Amino acid sequence: MPSDEIHKGHRRRLREKFLKSGLSGFHDYEIVELLLTLGSPRKDCKPQAKEAIKRFQTLRGVLSASAEELQQIEGIGPHSAFGIRLVQEMAKEFLKGKIVEQTFLKSSREIFDYLYHAMRDLKKELFKVIYLSSQNQIIEVADLFEGTVDSSFISPREIVEGALKDKAAALIFVHNHPSGNPAPSISDRELTRQLVYVGKIMQMKVVDHIIIGNDRYYSFADEGLIEEYEMDFLNLKLRGTSEAKRRLYQARQSSDRYT
Repeated sequence: MPSDEIHKGHRRRLREKFLKSGLSGFHDYEIVELLLTLGSPRKDCKPQAKEAIKRFQTLRGVLSASAEELQQIEGIGPHSAFGIRLVQEMAKEFLKGKIVEQTFLKSSREIFDYLYHAMRDLKKELFKVIYLSSQNQIIEVADLFEGTVDSSFISPREIVEGALKDKAAALIFVHNHPSGNPAPSISDRELTRQLVYVGKIMQMKVVDHIIIGNDRYYSFADEGLIEEYEMDFLNLKLRGTSEAKRRLYQARQSSDRYT
């Protein structure tokens, strides 16, 4: 039997197996092979699938790989990588669709569950903003900044502009730690304090800042830090008001002496 016919029969059996019972009983390389055939339906993709699993170690690793990384494997070009990239993007849109316009119950776990799949294997830090309505419904989930997340790189102005555009009343911030450890750095704490202050000035509630790690997360709200930063802002405001009144009183006293 010609080689092309053998490969064609193999691909047909894989697809029939999937249609019958989903991915149950599939080896990881067979799932990758099935995805690769979406972009290269006439090509034997088994060697490339096995090499992809070997290089990226797990199915999750393959699904998280960029197009450039996938194409470093001999035999995988733009067309072959199509199926994997398609699944990546569809998963992101599916998760985004589940979360947008759903009532947010002020549960950090709920946000973690929705965003973990999309953020767990990122090699760089990604800073997201979730815009909420006054009824705590999620209006939009926006990717705003990529790279090291600290106050020198995050633009409060861009965050506020997005909030005004979407008519948001509240905000949730989310970013990942590629190291897998979600514990906040000093920079994370300073940034969160700054964003809470900006929110108070603009009369927008900062609900939480969640850091996603490897199958775990850190919530500033759960740890009581959002409330603490709000109280700090209020105290600064009161001190500022008191100082302004003191200076006004002194100015008046000085003026009275010359009248």
